Amino acid sequence: MKLLQQIWHELIGMFIDDGALAAQVAIMVAAITAAVKLAGVPPLWAAAALVPGCLAILAASIQRAPRK
Repeated sequence: MKLLQQIWHELIGMFIDDGALAAQVAIMVAAITAAVKLAGVPPLWAAAALVPGCLAILAASIQRAPRK
């Protein structure tokens, strides 16, 4: 049973290593989705905003990693 728990934790860790990273990306996607649906932002502009947004969040996460 302990082996199954270890496997489960490793699988989850592959996808959610940094909880802050996952939360920030989810918030950014929700905000951009709201901008498209509610404010009428063109979808192409929103898609273009996702790339630098995700890269900025990833860069911040990489800078925080050595501190842990």
